[in-house]
Amino acid sequence: MTNSSITLTPTVRRAGVWQAVLLLAGSCMPVLGSVLLTPILPQLSEEFAAVPGADVLVPMVVAVPALVIALFAPFAGQIVDRLGRKTLLVVAMFAYALAGTAPVWLDDLHAILASRVLVGVCEAAIMTVCTTLIIDYFHEEKRRNTYLGLQTVVTTLAATVFIAVGGALGVSGWHTPFWVYAVGAIIAVPMIVSLWEPSPDAAPEAEAADRSRARVPWRELAFPLVVTLFGGFTFYVLIIEISYLLVGAGVAVSDTRTIGAVAAVASLATACGALAFARVSAFPKRALLSIAFGLQAIGLGAVWAVPGVAGVVVGAIIASAGSGLLLPSLVTWALSNVRFDERGRSTGLWQSAFFGGQFLTPLVMGALAAAVGGLTAAVGCVAVAAAVVGVLVVLPSRGGGQQ
Repeated sequence: MTNSSITLTPTVRRAGVWQAVLLLAGSCMPVLGSVLLTPILPQLSEEFAAVPGADVLVPMVVAVPALVIALFAPFAGQIVDRLGRKTLLVVAMFAYALAGTAPVWLDDLHAILASRVLVGVCEAAIMTVCTTLIIDYFHEEKRRNTYLGLQTVVTTLAATVFIAVGGALGVSGWHTPFWVYAVGAIIAVPMIVSLWEPSPDAAPEAEAADRSRARVPWRELAFPLVVTLFGGFTFYVLIIEISYLLVGAGVAVSDTRTIGAVAAVASLATACGALAFARVSAFPKRALLSIAFGLQAIGLGAVWAVPGVAGVVVGAIIASAGSGLLLPSLVTWALSNVRFDERGRSTGLWQSAFFGGQFLTPLVMGALAAAVGGLTAAVGCVAVAAAVVGVLVVLPSRGGGQQ
């Protein structure tokens, strides 16, 4: 009997809708961390009013995870590139559920902030891996851009739901909304069986060269990262401040249903802006970024110029539509052309810049409000800055030469 030599060609697994659903669901976790608690911030301010520095510490309950993402995401990106994607994602999802629900049993502001640090570590890993796997699994540019755009749409729609849920649950006490973090463990279970570790061999041939000497493409990323830092700041101005703007316009602190409803409407406008990206994604990304920053400038300017609740609502809708267009434009501009072996670190750096902007939001807004005489005037200053960046981003050839 003669043994024949048979060459086996490795089968490349092809991702489908179910894998996309799981990755998009995982991408919602950092959004849950930032928006779920927005309606209860005034309650937390009242609850911990006697704590020294509460005016800064309470908004940090929302912002601290963003700081940790900004600090940890580059390291998560290195882990992704060196050790793999799937295991890190699954472990982070379970840990996220545990850390996120911890404040249900806590009554100390500093202990709550410590739990939020752990949430941020988990969010850094989750968001970095989910974005990296979307790019890994979907090689065709059209499908890749579609799912990167859908990442913003889905997370924004989820944010709309989370804000409304946070407002409704907040009626029964500020502890209650933290239970929602348990959803991370539920999503992690199907991830175990339905996701896989991608192979570098599945990447396009153009990406396969010299993986042993992979580097971070700083020249291509530098300008997009700077713009992303500012974009993360403008994106979160209304997410973090809208409850305070509404209270300043006359809404009762205890009326979390109204605060949650207005925030949810603004979040829905963000989803509409993200949905529009799918129709205009063929246009130069710099032009889309300019339009997005322009809409933010108009909306934030309306919040500043139009008095009362009406100004907050109308301005938030316009600015949020710009935010919805902004996020997928930023991520596709920065990451679509990054090689397989550079992807984890590049995605981590992008997440770091975006969430670094989020963390800076309450600090910058607090300093601006003190300098210009109030939160509404500070929002007007951000409107001017957004307009300036909207012009600068379309000036000829900066970093990497990307469109």
